[in-house]
Amino acid sequence: MKDILHPLCLIIAATGFLFLLRDLRKDRRDRALIALACAFLASALSFAISLTAVWIRIDGFLGVTNIAVPLAQSCVIIVLACQAIVLAHWAHPPDKARRRTLILLLAAAAVIATLAALFALLTPAVQRPVGFSLYYAHDPIYKTYLTIYIGTYTAAEVYLARLCLKHAKTSTNRWIAAGLRTTAAGAIITLGYSSIRVGGIYGSLVGIDVTSLEETAWVCGDIGATLTQVGFFLPVIVSRVAAVRTWSCGHYRHARLRKLWEAMDNADPSIVLEQPEPQLRDVARLRSADYPLIRRRTEIRDGQLFLRNYLAPGARTEAEVRRRGEGLTGLDLAAAVTADQIRHAIVLRQQDKPVAAPAEYADAHLALDDVTDEVKHLLRVASFFSPPPPETPSEVPATSTTSGVRS
Repeated sequence: MKDILHPLCLIIAATGFLFLLRDLRKDRRDRALIALACAFLASALSFAISLTAVWIRIDGFLGVTNIAVPLAQSCVIIVLACQAIVLAHWAHPPDKARRRTLILLLAAAAVIATLAALFALLTPAVQRPVGFSLYYAHDPIYKTYLTIYIGTYTAAEVYLARLCLKHAKTSTNRWIAAGLRTTAAGAIITLGYSSIRVGGIYGSLVGIDVTSLEETAWVCGDIGATLTQVGFFLPVIVSRVAAVRTWSCGHYRHARLRKLWEAMDNADPSIVLEQPEPQLRDVARLRSADYPLIRRRTEIRDGQLFLRNYLAPGARTEAEVRRRGEGLTGLDLAAAVTADQIRHAIVLRQQDKPVAAPAEYADAHLALDDVTDEVKHLLRVASFFSPPPPETPSEVPATSTTSGVRS
């Protein structure tokens, strides 16, 4: 069972560490992030070391029988300490969190040193990658060793569960709250592992035999540990999904405005500060579209200003009547009429026929409170806009009879 569950847990822990490593490269001063990354790394190492094939190779390389036991369990102690450090930084001011971090690290170092000293007193001549705890449960030194390890493990998991449930009640972020509850559930499940290990040490004193529960111990330990990792990682995953969504939305909006922007650029190339790089290149390099989108929005607005002298009042009136006839109202009506006005103004610009008394754009008095609202409005305008041909031979340009296709 161990060699079935451990590889899955190893993949989850290693994946979490690699995700966090990317963030660490951007911000190496976030102590909570550092602790969380260390927790995932130590967890991955503990699962890797405990694999039978790796266990045997480590023993052979270091020349110490079952040396993988204290190595893997030391990694677990580091995981527990790092998880507590993460919660300390999430829940307390920096000064208090740093003091707790120091205490937790010293406590973890003391436990690891004690385990190392006790293991050095053991004489485990038989390599036992499976069933080590049960095989050596009769040894008084190992009983002391395992009592310290399981005692620390149990106390840390109870502490973790209690803090997570406490902070989940006060968290205003539903994903952080869900992650904390998931971590708490994982910590509670690991207590099954602790109980079976305690039964293995002291069960004989009360006539209890837990030999048949060895597989259950690994299931509780692995599933519980995985849930604690998932709980800590859940807010990170959600933030990644949100970041990807924002990135994708930015490029989608940038592409949607291209048709309208190109028409403005053709009408007056001076509105463009600098020709943008091909969008596919930015996508391939995973660059954000924030700056190109802001430039595109600004240049479209500059193009509207440039075309003001070509806004024929009759074109607006005709467009309003036709668009209302299509059932448009409110923001859609203003966007559609503005799109028609821009198209008609570009035609007049091509023929160099400014208007003596220009009309206003239909969207001139819309309450667009911020850049986001303005971009959304321009997207509506772009959805109704159809560019005129490069040259319009008619003597008197007519408004577009194309409704425009919203996409």
